[in-house]
Amino acid sequence: MRGALAVVIAALLAGPGLAAGEDERILALAQALRCPACRSVSVADSPAEVSGEMYAVIVEQVRAGRSDREIIDYFVARYGEGVLLKPPARGLNLLVWIGPGLVLAAGVALIIRALRGWTAQTPLGPGEEPDPAVLERVRRDAGLDRT
Repeated sequence: MRGALAVVIAALLAGPGLAAGEDERILALAQALRCPACRSVSVADSPAEVSGEMYAVIVEQVRAGRSDREIIDYFVARYGEGVLLKPPARGLNLLVWIGPGLVLAAGVALIIRALRGWTAQTPLGPGEEPDPAVLERVRRDAGLDRT
């Protein structure tokens, strides 16, 4: 309940005195940041009290004339890169960006390999003779060896 109240208060504070387009900018910044309490939703969508406080800080910094980069950097310095809903593609975060592509490529490679294995085991066509060594091994394994 407190979180919702903090968001309402922050929204009321954001209303008067904002230049045209600043409310969209504030909302975009709040949607780019992850709620530290919820971990799965943005600051804009979270009912947590900490999200309301973060929203109020965003409003305050926008009014102070800070750039989007400066505001994002402020929150990253305070909460770490985990506060970003879309982490930058570098370091270990690079795995988040390229990992699904690598898994998909490996899956496609396995499917292609399996299909090639199945097509390599096609039955003999008309007029083709079986390999005598293979035929002898099959007879021996089946107990049909006449010796």
